[in-house]
Amino acid sequence: METRSIMIVGVGGQGSLLASRLLGNVILAKGYDVKVSEVHGMSQRGGSVVTYVKYGDKVNSPVIEKGEADVIISFEQLEAARWVPFLKKGGKIITSVQKLDPMPVITGAAAYPEDLIGKMREKGIDVTAVNALELAEEAGNAKASNVVLMGVVAQKTDFGEEVWQAALEQCVPPKFLELNKKAFELGKKAAE
Repeated sequence: METRSIMIVGVGGQGSLLASRLLGNVILAKGYDVKVSEVHGMSQRGGSVVTYVKYGDKVNSPVIEKGEADVIISFEQLEAARWVPFLKKGGKIITSVQKLDPMPVITGAAAYPEDLIGKMREKGIDVTAVNALELAEEAGNAKASNVVLMGVVAQKTDFGEEVWQAALEQCVPPKFLELNKKAFELGKKAAE
């Protein structure tokens, strides 16, 4: 199998570590060689964060170069737009519609760009946008928006329900499991 590349992007504190662990577990369970990078960026300061996930028959490095990502999973609109140069032609973006103001916007030095999802679609990019934050709140906790997005990913890929459920059970602490399973299902439904 040809190597596939997925980027998980967002802002520190949005749960990209759990998302990458879930995705890595699912891919590993399907029998692929998988490499997941560490989280890069100012993850504890609300800065931009990126994790690389590469899988296939044999993967030597998790690093994804410009134009190589098959999928970009983004927890925030501006982060999705920021990483577009890494998307390969025909690649897909799965993003939350959430907007988190970066420091230049907070200080008044810049304005948050308008209609980012529309602009990406105008460039011919296949964008699936869901309100992951709202769905996570419906599941019981705003912090589960990362798992909502993994539900969207599950709906858009063919890894199979059983491996996703097993990954949730392995990666999520038992006291949060039911809430996260609900968030996952809401994400899947939003992507139908």
